[in-house]
Amino acid sequence: MNINNYTNIINNDNSNYLNNNSKSKFIKEAKSAAESFESVFIFEFLESMYSGVKLGDFGGGSSEKMYRSMLNEEISKSISKQGGIGISSEVFNEIIKSQGI
Repeated sequence: MNINNYTNIINNDNSNYLNNNSKSKFIKEAKSAAESFESVFIFEFLESMYSGVKLGDFGGGSSEKMYRSMLNEEISKSISKQGGIGISSEVFNEIIKSQGI
């Protein structure tokens, strides 16, 4: 599913969305969108957290920045898939509520 469909779901711009797709597919996509949102939120949190960590004499450089960013991305995905910090469930509930399900 592309980002435009997520935008339509969240903004309720496409009133025929549920008529064209089954509710179970919509719920699955809404859950995926909520988990993705939480993953991005956690990623940004981790990035800001690690920006204040001072590196030792052997650390640093562009390769470590790239590695740290990829590591933070995978950590955030893992946290989100394992239940996260509660954001995805609230976002999911709001998406469902906005669609009247």
